[in-house]
Parts: sequence; structure tokens; C-alpha cells
Amino acid sequence: MSDFIITADSTVDLPKTYLDENCITVMSLSYILDGTTYEDMDERMSREKFYAMVRGGAMPTTSQINPEQAYDTFKSLSVQGKDILHIGFSSGLSGSYNSARIAAEQLMEEDKSVHIHVIDSLCASMGEGLLLYKVVELRKQGKDIGEVLAWLDENILHVCHNFTVDDLNHLHRGGRVSKATAILGTMVNIKPILHVDDAGHLINIDKTRGRKKSLTALVNRMAEQIRGFEDQNDMVMISHGDCIEDAEYVKKQVEERFGLHNFMINHVGPVIGTHSGPGTIALFFMGNPR
Repeated sequence: MSDFIITADSTVDLPKTYLDENCITVMSLSYILDGTTYEDMDERMSREKFYAMVRGGAMPTTSQINPEQAYDTFKSLSVQGKDILHIGFSSGLSGSYNSARIAAEQLMEEDKSVHIHVIDSLCASMGEGLLLYKVVELRKQGKDIGEVLAWLDENILHVCHNFTVDDLNHLHRGGRVSKATAILGTMVNIKPILHVDDAGHLINIDKTRGRKKSLTALVNRMAEQIRGFEDQNDMVMISHGDCIEDAEYVKKQVEERFGLHNFMINHVGPVIGTHSGPGTIALFFMGNPR
């Protein structure tokens, strides 16, 4: 049956208009900023204000989805009598996927008529969002839940993530680089190139000196990975840590080099942005290998 329910973690970082238009139920991770708890997509805190506060020295902390939250969401949707497909934040970066899995197993044990498929996306930010976009498109094409699950099994590890950050200190806070690396790299203007590996972990794979070179490096990696997948890139996604001009610069390079013209650009949400910081640029597309 192609009429199934899609849910996702808020870390997909897709525009709310897109999520609403496609009837996506979002489970929101949360963060604490200046003593106040917010949901990831909380309208009380704009993306611009969040990043301005972080630039000003605020240090947010984040929380994953818990099993009770996931259970309540699945329970409320199960009354529709449809299969539920949940796209979860990478298990290599968060425990939210495991919380959703536990909740789904509990609910299906209580009610044998309920069918919930919890997917470990092994993706982050709009990489997770690109996977969700592909699922939505398959549903629009009339694919049933079995066909969609088969597509996910074959393609999750073809969702490529390439990142760079402007400030190494946020990666140091998250344990991604040492304090010495953060201090030295900042002094000599080193910009790391990172990706999400097959286990869903954020890995530092290269470095450049200077911002523009780091942005071009993202597109250079795309050139290596996109071969043979050109026809699967009907959508390219770019997320940014409140630096839209740099996102547009990367978009222009992708357009000129690959002839691709369908893009979705959005802020990195606060939960992921807490760990990547202002100035993050991430490029997502279908390719091989990650």
C-alpha cells in the first residue's frame, strides 16, 4: 500500500513548509540555551537569533528524543491504521534512533495490528533530509512500503555528506578535534573537510587553508563521488550555519560544473548547529562512495 505515514527526526533540517506540505510528522530533538529549553524547530527562536547568540558566546546543550516521546508520537498516528515509516537521525551521532526503535517495538508488541519501520538513516542534517525527500518522491510515484524499504536498503550509503566549518572550537567542544588542533588551526586559518562515513559518524578527512578553498573542496569531492549517479541527483541540498552567501557560492559552482539546477537550501538547525557552529556549509547529493 503506497498510502503510508512518514515521520522523521527534526534533524532533517528541511523547511517547515516542505514538511507540512508533505504531511511529515516530526519528532523534535531539543536544546537548552541560556537556561531555556527549546525544540529544534521552535518558532520562539529564529535560526538567525540562535546563531547570533552562539557567535556572542552562548553555549547550548542538546538532548535526544526519548522512548516516551517516540511512543506517544507513534501511538497517536497508529489509529489511522497505516504503516508508519520513521527516518531517524544517524545512530552514529545520536541515541534518537534507538529511542524510536524501542518505542516502536513496544507499541507493536502491545498491538499486533500496528506496523512501524524505524530506519537508521546513518545521515545528518539535510543528508537525512535528502533521504526523506527521496522517500516522499517514491510515495508520490505510488510505491508501496515494501518497495520503499528496498530502495532505502540499497541507497542509504549513497547519500553523500561533505562539510566544512568556519570555527574549529565548536568541533573541539563536541570532541571531534583536540584543543591544540582547534587553537593552531584557528591561528593559521585551517578549514577542515569532513564527511559522514558508512557507520554514520562525522569524520575529518582533509583540510584546506582559507574559506573559499574549503568551499571549492566540497564541490571537488562531489565531482569524484557523483560519477555514475548523475541521473539520481534530481535534488541537491545545501545546509548552512547562517552563512547564506557561502551556500549560494557552492550552489553556483555545482550548477556550473554539473549542470544541476534543483536545489534546496536551509539553515543547519540548532541541535546540529550547536556542535558544528556558525559558518558551517554542508553539501548533500547521491554518489559513490560516501
